[in-house]
Amino acid sequence: MSSDKIYGGARVACMTTGEAAYGLIPEGAVVVAGGQVAWVGPQKDVPADYAGFEVEDLEGRLVTPGFVDCHTHVVFGGNRANEFEMRLNGASYEEVARAGGGIVSTVAATRAATLEQMVAEALPRVDAFIAEGVTTLEIKSGYGLERETELTMLRAARQIAEARPIRVKTTYLGAHATPVEYKGREDAYIAEVVIPTLRAAHAEGLVDAVDGFCEGIAFAPEQMARVFDVAKELGLPVKLHAEQLSNLGGAKMAAGYGALSADHIEYLDEDGVVAMAAAGTVGVVLPGAFYTLRETQVPPIDLLRKHGVAMALATDCNPGSSPLTSVLLTMNMGCTLFRMKPEEALAGVTRNAARALGLDDCGVIAPGQRADLAIWDVTTPAELSYRVGFNALYKRIFGGSE
Repeated sequence: MSSDKIYGGARVACMTTGEAAYGLIPEGAVVVAGGQVAWVGPQKDVPADYAGFEVEDLEGRLVTPGFVDCHTHVVFGGNRANEFEMRLNGASYEEVARAGGGIVSTVAATRAATLEQMVAEALPRVDAFIAEGVTTLEIKSGYGLERETELTMLRAARQIAEARPIRVKTTYLGAHATPVEYKGREDAYIAEVVIPTLRAAHAEGLVDAVDGFCEGIAFAPEQMARVFDVAKELGLPVKLHAEQLSNLGGAKMAAGYGALSADHIEYLDEDGVVAMAAAGTVGVVLPGAFYTLRETQVPPIDLLRKHGVAMALATDCNPGSSPLTSVLLTMNMGCTLFRMKPEEALAGVTRNAARALGLDDCGVIAPGQRADLAIWDVTTPAELSYRVGFNALYKRIFGGSE
């Protein structure tokens, strides 16, 4: 239950745009009432209307918006530690695949899991996010690749929001890969599984957005466009895994549908960036996958800056290419591997990450926003990106509740 309270004696990084870096209020206060931010500003200016509120002196600690992880695959069955070890012991990707590794192993384990097992396996990962100040989490399907398991994954994601104090946005990712039973028949898989399952998920109220993997090893832009046409018909926003391993023009195509985001984007070119800028599509960079796969092609950060494309950062938490559950480490990776600035990194897990999910009620600290806050035992916002393997969270506030 939320309580009315003044959090004072704080350095408040509002993450609103303006002249002050981080939207920082050095000697600030945040007033929380009814689960929302009622007022924020210099502590000396707190209105008399709130004189009766409980006051907590944060003794100079930093307050930021609660973190938003806008790209995760946190619901899945099993893990792929064995193939990780096989590769490091010298096995080739072909040998790993012959041994049942890769996405095939995750699909098999996920199809074998019950709804209860999916939730139970995901909750420790979700708890790791919560422990680092995450208040909103996107969760994708995509490891069922057949109707019932895809729907079960989305149901599990909905149940996580009931089991933990965290906001969950669900994304349907039926077009993640082609299952073994449809190998070489991608168009048939789209027509017979992906689109009918999307309609079923929508009818059951399980899906908030639609995603796909547009890549040479997955689906072509034309195939994804068929899925997006149905999403548009259903009134669902879209996003796309695009330009991770090559440039097929997926981001530009997605921008043509007004996509919320294009994610990965290591091979994105200027035409794609320009299209994203015109559409207001957020560029989501995923350094965890870049690191795990030992990639060398860095996302075009300078081009995104040049054209004013908002950049978000996310963990891409998944069992294969990014077994990462730390947003703080993701911020450090974004700065160290991609040369993002600490202010861009913090905006990438707050304001811009919320935008990548189509949310306008979180991601900044401002009157009328949800009281989703993170309080840190640091004095400067840059410390959140600077440290490696250190969690400075002092307190997390979700909808006004501690």
